[in-house]
Amino acid sequence: MIRAANLALMTVLLAGCSMAPAYHRPAAPVAAALPQGPAYPALAPGDGAIDAIGWHAFFGDARLQRVIDSALANNRDLRVSVANVAAARAQYRVASAPQLPTFNAVPAASRYHGSVSANGYTNGYGANTGGAGSDAFGISGGFAAFEIDLWGRVRNLGQAALETYLSTDEGRKAAQTTLVAEVANAWLTIGAQADALAVASDTLASREQSLALARAREAQGIGTALEVAQAETLAQSSRSDVAVYTTALAQANTALQLLVGAPVTAADLPQTMADDAVLATLPVGLDSAVLLRRPDVLAAEHQLQSANASLGAARAALFPTISLTGLMGLASGSLAGLFDGAGNFNYGVGTSASQTLFDNGAKAGNVAAARARLDAAVATYEKSVQGAFADVANALARRGTIDAQLAASRATVASAEKAATISRARYDNGIDSGLAALDAARTVYAARQALVATRLARATNMVTLYAVLGGGLKP
Repeated sequence: MIRAANLALMTVLLAGCSMAPAYHRPAAPVAAALPQGPAYPALAPGDGAIDAIGWHAFFGDARLQRVIDSALANNRDLRVSVANVAAARAQYRVASAPQLPTFNAVPAASRYHGSVSANGYTNGYGANTGGAGSDAFGISGGFAAFEIDLWGRVRNLGQAALETYLSTDEGRKAAQTTLVAEVANAWLTIGAQADALAVASDTLASREQSLALARAREAQGIGTALEVAQAETLAQSSRSDVAVYTTALAQANTALQLLVGAPVTAADLPQTMADDAVLATLPVGLDSAVLLRRPDVLAAEHQLQSANASLGAARAALFPTISLTGLMGLASGSLAGLFDGAGNFNYGVGTSASQTLFDNGAKAGNVAAARARLDAAVATYEKSVQGAFADVANALARRGTIDAQLAASRATVASAEKAATISRARYDNGIDSGLAALDAARTVYAARQALVATRLARATNMVTLYAVLGGGLKP
């Protein structure tokens, strides 16, 4: 027993060896600061810690909050991600289990008939007792072929499985962030489509009135057939737009239902674009290190660490494998004797070592393959960081100019409506032809629809910026 304990202690001490390369996070292949310039908003020092802002705080509309909550509970893609995390966690348990020995208990019972020795056991060689029967009972346990992990092969395999599990979990978080953003954008799109449909419907009603007036003027001899044809063209164009936006609104509702994965009640749908549905500003900082906390970047880094550990396991496989076996138990001629101290105790410990002398380069090939996978994981991680930087840069470029575009769009609507009012008055007074009034009406319609699109662009840009900077995980 003492020798077995010493051997186990030596195993623990030697288990500190590892053939895995020391892990160092690759330098981020992007600028240390987020981009600045005419297209970008002014940023304060620091990283802004947007990932600390919960989505309940960012999305202030209670209806939108209920829809996002439902999506997080019912979206099927997210359920797949959660199941993948559970599978990766279980696989980690499987991979790490060989780091400790597996113990087995083996009870046994037998009955013999024949020569029986004085102590009650059949020996086959003792004096014949007349063919008396004998019982034998035993219980034993031990571990077989437990690998002494001198070179860290088993430990590195377990570490690789752990990093894969952590990567999968970060992938789930990235899927959650994406889902929150997609649901919010789909919800906002419904409001924008409702506004666009309202603009088209109002315009259709106005143009139908203009068409009726043009026909009346023609009947009175003060209008022309050309004016009637032009008014009818605009009315039919508006009718077509109403049909288009009606379809788009229905499709936007379907898209939201699919994202949520469950029915969304009409009470939770927007009837118009809500400008206060999302925060108006975000504390974006200059430091690009915030990107390293994004779930997709963390997932890539865990995959890199998994590849690093796998290389260590492949290297360790080049060295001899040393196994330890052990067995201990009790034996007695009666079942009760196993538990009253009368049983005979026995134990045994053994070791073995094996080393492949020639494998036609298989193990060396495994090392080369693991090193190549590590190189690929480094490139994948660096690409993830670059992709994150590009996402943020694009979102900031839109954020830096969208307010000016929105202000210009609102001013355009006001000017177009003023010009249409003047043009209509000049037409009614016979100063201008109906063509000028129709052109002014077309300009107003286009400006109003452009304003709807710009308002939607501003809201979805804020959602995108929030997501690409790591928000969307905390409720």
